[in-house]
Amino acid sequence: MSQTASFFPFALLFKRCLLGVFLACAAGPAAWAQTAAAPASGTPGQTPSGHGFVLPKDWTEARRGRAVVLQAPEGGSWIALVEAEAGDAAQAVAQAWTAYAGRPPPPLRLAVPLANANGWVGGHHFLYRAPAGEPRQLSARALRSGGRWVVRIDDLAAAVAGKRQADLNLIGDSFAPAGHVRENFAGRKAQTLDAGKIEALKTFLERSRRSLEVPGLSIGVIQDGQVVYRGGFGVREHGKRAPVDADTLYLIASNTKSLTTLMLAKLVDEGRLRWDTPVAEALPGFELADADATAKMQIRHLVCACAGLPYRNLDWEFAPANSPASIVFDILARMRPTSAFGASYQYTNPPAAAAGYVGGHVAYPELELGAAYDRAMATRVFEPLRMTRTTFDFDRAMRGNFARSHGVGIDGRIALVDPRRDRQMHAVRPTGGAWSNVDDLLAYVSLELNGGRLSDGRRYLPEAALRERWKPQIATGRDAWYGLGLDTDMSSGTPMLFHGGRLYGQRSNMVWWPEHGIGVVVLMNSSTGNVLMDAVPRKLMELAFDAQPEADSMVAAAAANERATREARRRDWGAPARRGHAAALAPRYRNELLGELRVERSRGEVRFRFAAWDMPVASRVGAGGAVEFSGAIASPPYPFVAGRSAAGRTLTLRDAQNEYVFTEAP
Repeated sequence: MSQTASFFPFALLFKRCLLGVFLACAAGPAAWAQTAAAPASGTPGQTPSGHGFVLPKDWTEARRGRAVVLQAPEGGSWIALVEAEAGDAAQAVAQAWTAYAGRPPPPLRLAVPLANANGWVGGHHFLYRAPAGEPRQLSARALRSGGRWVVRIDDLAAAVAGKRQADLNLIGDSFAPAGHVRENFAGRKAQTLDAGKIEALKTFLERSRRSLEVPGLSIGVIQDGQVVYRGGFGVREHGKRAPVDADTLYLIASNTKSLTTLMLAKLVDEGRLRWDTPVAEALPGFELADADATAKMQIRHLVCACAGLPYRNLDWEFAPANSPASIVFDILARMRPTSAFGASYQYTNPPAAAAGYVGGHVAYPELELGAAYDRAMATRVFEPLRMTRTTFDFDRAMRGNFARSHGVGIDGRIALVDPRRDRQMHAVRPTGGAWSNVDDLLAYVSLELNGGRLSDGRRYLPEAALRERWKPQIATGRDAWYGLGLDTDMSSGTPMLFHGGRLYGQRSNMVWWPEHGIGVVVLMNSSTGNVLMDAVPRKLMELAFDAQPEADSMVAAAAANERATREARRRDWGAPARRGHAAALAPRYRNELLGELRVERSRGEVRFRFAAWDMPVASRVGAGGAVEFSGAIASPPYPFVAGRSAAGRTLTLRDAQNEYVFTEAP
């Protein structure tokens, strides 16, 4: 699963392509290469100076001098592409806001450098404070090419940004300087990742790990069926000496989805179910909040991010400890689509968790849902692939050689994430609750590269059945799509399949290039390593194809972003919560879905206590004078905004598409 919150929310980077580019994955790597020039899912356009972009389907375009303004179908949300004549990024952005909105930029929250990419160099990203009480994403990216600036302004309602991530990716992926020619690796032979190239990779990894303050990182690389490197850098826990290695267990978060859909593919091959089996047929009693959507929902829709169901995690993050697997279906019964089936990419976790539990139920109907899923994964995936260390058992995983989760504390320093929060994943484990290591995940990546054959040559799954999961289900960007628990990126002309995992203080990625026989697994025990999910695969492409050097720029920009974010956090928030702010809190609040929130006070510290975990809180005055409270912990949840209603004092918690109001309780 994706990390659900950070102190300064950032847009997750998705490398995507368009639906319908490729529909015959089983035809083999050569067929993939022939699809690279397929037209984008939208209308090509240009700025006045010829910089290219794609207008997504159903968006509208208006021009105001040097500004091209793109409006989302919902209205009230815009992307502006504005050319500027300026000496630096800040001047360019100021000009752009005037051209777009006739006013100066909003109050600045953060300004950080951007990595060089897609022909743009020396860029900067400006993040702004939204107006009081308005869930809105406001930012500007000043991009430079040939000494001239173009600014992209994002002025988006948070709900629209969450729903339209694929459209935003399409605009970003397609936006390139006039005359820019993208790299293309299709049909090229990858260079051997020999000892010299592996040393270059190791140097990059250690330098990046230190720059980003990642305590531990483990990696494995395969080429042409051989493991060319496996090892670790750093330690399992910050401040301790025990090292990480290829055997170290990490919580792999959403990479669990790919393993879950492999289990489902095995059941399909056995004839136990079909990808188009109605979910309610496989699990009687299944329902969503919308009856029509319930009737339409097939097994594939649970894992394709294409059924219009929104992102929703807080229902289980704040649930009682040791909640049963059935909580997933309780959450789904409250969910309804926010877009039509197949209309937009919306990454969401409860449906994917349900898919795993439905598969387990089909395989072992006599067992409880969680036990059935665990058994199905053991017999269909872990045992055949000899993934002997992979487990859903937190107690087993957190003994011996495992990596502790780390994030950034209120003081800007690396700190441990409360392990009770990691354990909340167990109730929804098919979507993100597996612990694994480099060696086990390399066995999985090898299976994908070998077309369904195990390392000893035995057939595990027919190639067509394996690659059914690769087929595009929903567009996620200009040259990318989401399949069945798997991403595909065709932006370099050659398919890159992958899935990332983000959870509190853990990051992971599994990536492979079928045309070139290369695969990589990278696991990290800190949220600060987020950029390496993209930078490590990029570095491999630089080594294999002498590609343009971008990986180091990505890391440098991310490190600068991290430093600025920490400084802003220290500046904005007071810990412990300021006395005057804390005095206004009620002793107890309740939300119908997330349960009880108790306010505890001791020795000047205020703690919020939930059903399964608790946290000390910091406070600040937000936009418009509202008091906000946030966890004074590593990787805190979204802030709680204090307010009042007719029922009493309130604390409001928002993610991109949902709002939860805790109301004062007796």
